[in-house]
Parts: sequence; structure tokens; C-alpha cells
Amino acid sequence: MKDIAQKIISELKIQIEKSEKPLIITHYNPDGDAIGSMLALFHYLVKKGKQPFMVSPNDYPEFLHWMPGNDKVTVYKRNTGTVLNALNAADLIFIVDFNDPERTEGLEKYLKEAKGKKVMIDHHPDPSDFADLVISDTKYSSTAEMIFHIIESMDDESLMDQDIAECIYCGIMTDTGSFNYNSSNPYTYSVVSKLIGLGINKDRIYWNVYDNFSIDRMRLLGYCLYNKMEVFPEYRTAFISLTKKDIKEFNFSPGDTEGFVNYPLSIKGIRFTAIFIENDKNIKISFRSKGNFAVNKIAEDHFNGGGHLNAAGGYSFSSFEETLKKFRDLLPQYKTELNYDF
Repeated sequence: MKDIAQKIISELKIQIEKSEKPLIITHYNPDGDAIGSMLALFHYLVKKGKQPFMVSPNDYPEFLHWMPGNDKVTVYKRNTGTVLNALNAADLIFIVDFNDPERTEGLEKYLKEAKGKKVMIDHHPDPSDFADLVISDTKYSSTAEMIFHIIESMDDESLMDQDIAECIYCGIMTDTGSFNYNSSNPYTYSVVSKLIGLGINKDRIYWNVYDNFSIDRMRLLGYCLYNKMEVFPEYRTAFISLTKKDIKEFNFSPGDTEGFVNYPLSIKGIRFTAIFIENDKNIKISFRSKGNFAVNKIAEDHFNGGGHLNAAGGYSFSSFEETLKKFRDLLPQYKTELNYDF
């Protein structure tokens, strides 16, 4: 797979060699791909003789803390001054797994104003024009897979070790829902084969991420499926909704609802699912689908969002009930698409 232009790789090599203070930043509410990609890039840059500074805008799920290098990530919400000083001092800024400064929710102004050269590495559609060097391609399963390809294209595959491989695998695994979507490209499995060859224990990585529920998180899942799931067989759709009161009752921690949106897809005949989570500022929404039903279009057209064909997200700034009503009222116009066999 040779999708990254050689001139971009050549320019990236020059920038890395010149850099004395690289910084890596990912998006707000980072997921497995965001953290895995950032940590994999961190370990690679260390191998290149650099000392990168890593930034997450806010806290992220505990089930991602096992990855090597996690203790070196600085959370902006808890270390504001430290992060802003590092951002101002950075001469090379890697923007990982997002393509618009707004995704940092609080850091966008400082990111735009930072003087360091900006390198975007991302696989989401429609990148905004703010980076100096853009490596963006939706054909990749994940940003982590892109990190692998970049290292490979730099002729540095020999620098990959088990730490880098574990972080990349975690990113690929989580962003494909354990290879259930965004994972039909043979290159993805070629990468996974090489990662296994580097000594990763893919089963242990799966256990660390998916078999690591707190008691409260497990009870919250049961509550969602029994009390908060609505099913519409005629539209082959199901969704889960959680109010602020609901999540408070179950001692919510960041990441506790990660993956919950996928569970209704296990219902016979269901092709389209969503989860609505109320917070103080808005209602966060995640969408999933099977086949060729484009949830990114739903997110873009109706809920201030976007994403991939089968996995997308958005926000609503209406009331909780108005948001759910809007979603229910939308379903009839997609009935034909949802009932088309794939």
C-alpha cells in the first residue's frame, strides 16, 4: 500500500531531524486509536533520539492506561500551564487522530497560534486547512494503521518494537470494533500480521480493553440494555439514551459507555444503532451501522458531526427529549435504505 506521497515522507523526515522540541496532541475524549497512535508515535520519536511531549486535552478511560508510555501523557485539564508552555515551545507539533482544532475543546486557540510546524496524521474525512503538512486518508482503518505505514515508509520498520506494536494494535482493534467495521482492506491484516510477529499478545490487549469493566460500568451496561434501549424493528434501528441523572447514579467515569453503542447491533435484524449521552454542555451522540448504511451522513446532516461510513458521532444542543424526538422522527425517511439487504 503506497498512498502516502514520497515528497510528504521526505518533508516529514526533514522536519523530524530538525526538531528539538516535538509535541504530540490528540483530541478531546480520546479513544483507543487516539491514545494508541499518540503513544506509538512517541516511542518511535524516542527511538529517533527525540524527547516528545504528549498532550491529551482531558482524562481518558482507565482501560487505556496499560499501554507503555501512558505515564508520560500530560492532561491539559489538570496541567494547563505546563501544556501551554510546552505548546508555545514546540517546534514540531503532531496532530494525531483529528483534523480540526475544534476537536481539542479548549486548546483550539492555542493550537492555532502555536508557531511550531504542524503535521496532521488522521484518517477522518474533510480535514480543515490548518496544518503545514497533511497526511490524511480515509482508506486506512485507523490513525494507528497510518502511523505504522509512516514508519514503514520512512524505512524505519527496524525501529519498531513490542511497545510500538502494542500501541498500534490497540488503535486498530478499537477503531474497527475488533475488526467488525472499517476493516476490509487487506493491508490492515498485513499490518496486524507484522505486529504479531513483533511479539504482541493480541488476546491480552483485548482483555485489557474489553474485559476490564468496573462493577459500576457493568451495572450501567445492564441498566442501558434493560431500561434505556428503544428498538424499532420496522426501521431496523435501536438506540440507548442516558441522562445526567442516569450516569451519576452509576458513578460514571470517562470511558464507561465506550462500546455500548455496538450492543444493539447484536439484535437480529438491527442495522443502525445510536447512543445519546446528556452532559452539562450538550448531548453527545455516537452512531454505528452494518453494511452500506452511511451513519456519517446522518451525523453531518442532522447532528453537527461526521465520521466514517459505519461509525460516526455528533452533538445536539437541543433538550434531551427534543433530541430523541428528532431522531425518532428521522427514521421513516431512511426506512427504504435500512430495509435494503446488503
